[in-house]
Amino acid sequence: MTYLPRQIPAGCGCDDLTTSSSWISIDEAFRRISDHVLPSAPTETLPIQDVRGRVLAKPVCAQCDMPRFDHAAMDGYAVDSRAFAGDGPWLFPVAGRIAAGDAPNARYASSDACRIFTGAPLPVQYDCVIMQERAERLGNSIRFDERPEPGENVRRRGEAYQSGTEILPAGSLLTPRAIAACAAAGHGSVRVQSRVRVALIATGSEVATPGAQALESGQIWDVNTPMLQSLLSRPDVVLHDIMRVSDSLESIRDAVQSAAAYTDLVVTTGGVSVGDEDHLHNAVLSAGGEMIFAGVAIKPGKPITLGRIGKAIWLGLPGNPGSAFVTWSIFGEVVLNALSGRQETIPKRQHVLLGQDLSRKAGRCEIRAASIVGIDGYGRDVIEFKSGGNSGQVSHFAEADGLAFLPSELDHVPAGALVEFLPFCTN
Repeated sequence: MTYLPRQIPAGCGCDDLTTSSSWISIDEAFRRISDHVLPSAPTETLPIQDVRGRVLAKPVCAQCDMPRFDHAAMDGYAVDSRAFAGDGPWLFPVAGRIAAGDAPNARYASSDACRIFTGAPLPVQYDCVIMQERAERLGNSIRFDERPEPGENVRRRGEAYQSGTEILPAGSLLTPRAIAACAAAGHGSVRVQSRVRVALIATGSEVATPGAQALESGQIWDVNTPMLQSLLSRPDVVLHDIMRVSDSLESIRDAVQSAAAYTDLVVTTGGVSVGDEDHLHNAVLSAGGEMIFAGVAIKPGKPITLGRIGKAIWLGLPGNPGSAFVTWSIFGEVVLNALSGRQETIPKRQHVLLGQDLSRKAGRCEIRAASIVGIDGYGRDVIEFKSGGNSGQVSHFAEADGLAFLPSELDHVPAGALVEFLPFCTN
């Protein structure tokens, strides 16, 4: 089925906030994160085989020219193109043989040819390589029917980059591809940011550890702790502590104050709304903390809060597991990326097409789990929703491919409309 695109305003529309002046937009939240969340100062030097998923603290520069010398780009015969006088064919004696790793110590005449293999250094007398498929071996001679061009099938010294060229800037995420670039530049070790120290605190007198015991009256399973433990399992993170505290101002204050003393990031779940049992804001303030923002115009996850306690950043996630997952995916990853020193902190979103008409209540940017169900006639992904996205549920996330952002100002989004989409990480 081919879907025709409809005109939809750029972005999710959260900047048009008419419902409450206290809620900020997603983009404003990102701006404040950028202004207030900086990488921790310590760095360390590690072997490149141990740095996958870490972040460069110092640029990686080439330690030599690459390639280091002129060499053959394929198997064939090294020749001097100036020796091809008159009309062909031409017959040259084969004067030598050079393989990768050999040093071209022998001197060759320009009127000779030299058998050469891919990666082998090109003798100074020669300026091109004729591929073996275009040559005919006749005993100790080689016949060529076509005149070669100077530089043909030769990789020149410094062609890729020269000594001192910056290969990777500070802030680069060290993926296997980036590690290969470090090795190619001659580095066996690199300087990386130290891992972000994190404490995870789950609030709520009603939560119980899954599988540990039967639920008592009024209790629910603790979904947020194992979910966030998994989300925090990154090479650039060390999870120092996991705590569960009851819904009291004093216990929460003591927990966040203690955690902030030895970590870079304190993540809490629950207690950031405005109910009588929501104590996080007052607990953080009484612990000497401050607010960077409190409330973003999204659904679910409106109470998401960012603050600071001493030198530590505090991220307050809502207690509903669906809201906690959504807000971590949008804001938690950005905070963690900023603390780890990544150059690119905001995960990239893409545009996809809605595969169904959708009616909703306008006013906030709504974020729903969506599945990619196909492509349209132009090769663009088409998504559909398997659930309405109750903020207390998470089962629908397991089958989804990512999060779709529905513009705040629209109460009806037609099939074929372009919307923003944040794919889930697959690892």
